Amino acid sequence: MRVTIAPRTEGILNSDAGSTVRRSVLPSGVRVLTEDMPGQRSVTIGFWIAVGSRDEAQHQHGSTHFLEHLLFKGTPSRSALDIAAAFDAVGGESNAMTGKESTCYYARVLDADLPMAVEVLTDMVTSASLDPQEMETERGVILEELAMAEDDPDDVVHERFSAQVMDGHALGRPIGGTPADIRTATRDDVHAHFTRWYRPDELVITAAGGLDHDQLCRMIDEALDTSAWDTTISQDPAPRRVGQEQVIPVRAGVEEHFKPVEQAQVILGGRGLSAADEDRFALSVMHAILGGGMSSRLFQEIRERRGLAYSTYSFSAAYTDAGCYGLYAGCLPEKVDSVIAVMTAELERIATAPVTEEELSRAKGQLRGGTVLGMEETSSRMSRLGRSELVRGEFVDISDTLAQLQAVTAEDVRSVAGRLADSPRATTVVRPGRDG
Repeated sequence: MRVTIAPRTEGILNSDAGSTVRRSVLPSGVRVLTEDMPGQRSVTIGFWIAVGSRDEAQHQHGSTHFLEHLLFKGTPSRSALDIAAAFDAVGGESNAMTGKESTCYYARVLDADLPMAVEVLTDMVTSASLDPQEMETERGVILEELAMAEDDPDDVVHERFSAQVMDGHALGRPIGGTPADIRTATRDDVHAHFTRWYRPDELVITAAGGLDHDQLCRMIDEALDTSAWDTTISQDPAPRRVGQEQVIPVRAGVEEHFKPVEQAQVILGGRGLSAADEDRFALSVMHAILGGGMSSRLFQEIRERRGLAYSTYSFSAAYTDAGCYGLYAGCLPEKVDSVIAVMTAELERIATAPVTEEELSRAKGQLRGGTVLGMEETSSRMSRLGRSELVRGEFVDISDTLAQLQAVTAEDVRSVAGRLADSPRATTVVRPGRDG
């Protein structure tokens, strides 16, 4: 079942296999979506803001990720230690994730400890101090994080590939910003980014596990009443991110980058599909066949038959109005040309000739199992609710997702692969050496 989520949709979105998905919009514009999972003793709850690295102004690059760190550093009523100790004391987990289009602060706790999680996360998201001294401390932590990523050749090749295939676009920028961005970030810039986006109408709260929807809404209301936000104003939720699919320039051809490493990293790819593209189910099946496991074409051809690489796979990234895809392998420097040749041949083969019924059946089984097994985790269901609300404005239950995957034909796979293969193609290589 699919349900289009209108701004003020209330009540039950879906009830299936013993679990119920509900949605409420509080008077302040805060949206609350839950999925109760009977028998679960834990809950994962996430506080989502529809702001990512693509939304940063020129002088605010890196601010979204900076805020992810700073919100854990304290509020007027809680220190950083208080926040950490609250979850440690109950054996819970808390963390955050910053993407290119959203940020989420989340926690996983026992059902009995959900009121604590709501209270602490609400305090963090609404009332962060953004203390200047803490910002200086965290500036050093983030620079260390960026340095660590720069020492990981796998991270490096994906960042360089993103910049090449999303040439000059905000989606091509690194989520965490550059070291120069972090060194020059001011407290005023980060605070302005915080006040622009962290508002009741932008907040989406999703939770899954052993919970009661109405009780959770009351907890949230009570926590918001004592927060720094003014929730007395009745308003609709902020409009969802919308946009016509963009044709983003691709720097076609091969670009090489040099790092002091032993192994080369290679990605070949280009523009992909947006998050709402109707071909996304066919794309999932295509990736399962092309590079989704040990029986995939890339694994069999690059590793098993030719011994060119240890790790190889294919992937996609989808955003509201754009996307990209890639074929990856890590190999010895002298094998780069051979790996690129095989990747190119396999991409063109799946784009021109129908896949076999055996491959199609195996890919669907792999995706079916992965989807269902993944949904046994409360964190996966919490994230699914967040994406449904923020990205597509549509809730699709697991049964419908499985039906959409099952309906994919060999011609659908060939067609979507053809769309990718016909677009401008970029190749990014990180190999041993030093830039400059």
